[in-house]
Amino acid sequence: MTLIYGHRGAKGEAPENTLASFQQCLAHGVKRCELDLYLSRDGELMVIHDPTLKRTTGRRGKVSQHLAADLINYDARLGGPGWLQPCPIPRLEELFQHCAFEHWQLEVKSASRVKAASTVLAIRELAERYGLLDKITITSSSREVLRAVQRLTPDLARGFVAEYDWLDPLKVAKHYGCNLLALNWTLCTPERLQKAQKQGLHVSVWTVNEPALMRRLADFGVDSLITDFPGLAVATLEG
Repeated sequence: MTLIYGHRGAKGEAPENTLASFQQCLAHGVKRCELDLYLSRDGELMVIHDPTLKRTTGRRGKVSQHLAADLINYDARLGGPGWLQPCPIPRLEELFQHCAFEHWQLEVKSASRVKAASTVLAIRELAERYGLLDKITITSSSREVLRAVQRLTPDLARGFVAEYDWLDPLKVAKHYGCNLLALNWTLCTPERLQKAQKQGLHVSVWTVNEPALMRRLADFGVDSLITDFPGLAVATLEG
């Protein structure tokens, strides 16, 4: 049975990485999500995909240059599907409070050694406070981040995000003790999938938005797929 993860909530249906988007995902009965994290200037975990504010809020500067108290007032509807109400950038804590997901893929983008360390420690602290240590996997394409998780929070599950083929994704995942491989769907061949699953990896493929592709990957036997349209995925795979 292929599981479904909502990409940045329900990115194709509501403004990405906002509370509205995650609530939309849950409304379809999809209890798993993928999201992106950056630290604010005062060290709070903010849910936003880019290091800068421009694409989703139209504002200047990096997430890391703004205080959390300001960021939660910035409307992040820009460039997404039409939405009537403002959708502020949420703190991760707000999602933990309001969204009952069974599993969270928390992606941390590339970071310096210091930033990687403070980010994974902040995730662990928050996850422990909300009793979610066994419900999250920290994912990244950054060696620095995976190294930090391995070293500083070894009790947290980790996953390697593989976008390109130039390094053997299975080798990298094994090297960092990952139990999840988030694979760009174009890299997902039946051979690689089988090999990864033999290695004990949960294989999650992204970003899968076409019904025919959803069915094909499910037939291959992928463990989960990450989609902008969780409602469509439910109708396609469970309908």
